[in-house]
Amino acid sequence: MSRLDLRNGKVEMVHGSGGRAMGLIEELFARALRNEWLDQRDDQAQFELPPGRVVMATDSHVISPLFFPGGDIGSLAVHGTINDVAMAGVRPCYLAAGFILEEGFPLADLAHIVESMAVAAREAGVPVVTSDTKVVERGKGDGVFITTTGGGVVPPGLYLSGDRILLSGSIGDHGVTILSLREGLGFEADIGSDSQALHGLVAAMLAAVPEIRCLRDSTRGGLGNTLNELAGQSGGGMQLVERAIPVREPVRAAYEFLGLDPLYVANEGKLIAICPAERAVRLLDAMRAHPQGREAAIIGTVVADEHRFVQVETPFGGSRMVD
Repeated sequence: MSRLDLRNGKVEMVHGSGGRAMGLIEELFARALRNEWLDQRDDQAQFELPPGRVVMATDSHVISPLFFPGGDIGSLAVHGTINDVAMAGVRPCYLAAGFILEEGFPLADLAHIVESMAVAAREAGVPVVTSDTKVVERGKGDGVFITTTGGGVVPPGLYLSGDRILLSGSIGDHGVTILSLREGLGFEADIGSDSQALHGLVAAMLAAVPEIRCLRDSTRGGLGNTLNELAGQSGGGMQLVERAIPVREPVRAAYEFLGLDPLYVANEGKLIAICPAERAVRLLDAMRAHPQGREAAIIGTVVADEHRFVQVETPFGGSRMVD
């Protein structure tokens, strides 16, 4: 076996055996993700960190379908972990990636995923400095699973721990994209995933308003689940204004068709920020000045509530619980 057949070849058990065939698979990753750390071909990466508290996050990515409008499992694995680190208010520095490949998975699809990861990492400026691959028997996986781990450093003195709640943009795009592909719905409207790395937006926000108390990306469970988590951690409640929460009209129509509430569906490129009321307008302006925050909005207020309820004011003047 002198080279990989990237047009017609498939992942085989021998690609995980540790021999020459495995070396060819590793070369595919090394060529796409190439940087000074991977080039050393060690089982680990060594690097210097600036002073401060180290932040780490790890995330396993299991998604169907693997490819979707706006991205794929490769770019999603990079963006998801970068955003988890960025929500601590820091710039992510490095990534590690682990791949579980299923026997029979097309090498052309694998090459596409790895290249997508490489592009996402380069655009974010966060290199994949160490990686690992394993192969499982046919039927023991779902094509490819990816686990990414990321790290960064919080500068000394910066601690994020609320009263105005801001959202960086429209919700529900990623969730409806995946649902429509899984169910074969084929909505005619231009709907795609919002997957993106948010650390650049976070840096601009912190530069404008260092007093930000909390940052969180709204992923699984959507905006509703994320705000309930924050309410539970803070010991207070939240009052949202439904008409202030941005949802693109094609996405809203799709959810109405599906009978779902966009508050509860995953996003991959949106964040929530909580800041003092007197700094909210300044923060909103900074967010809207950044390409990833053009649709940002102030969507609610943190309130004193021992029950830690999240409630939303409806367009008709009523109120409902966000469970």
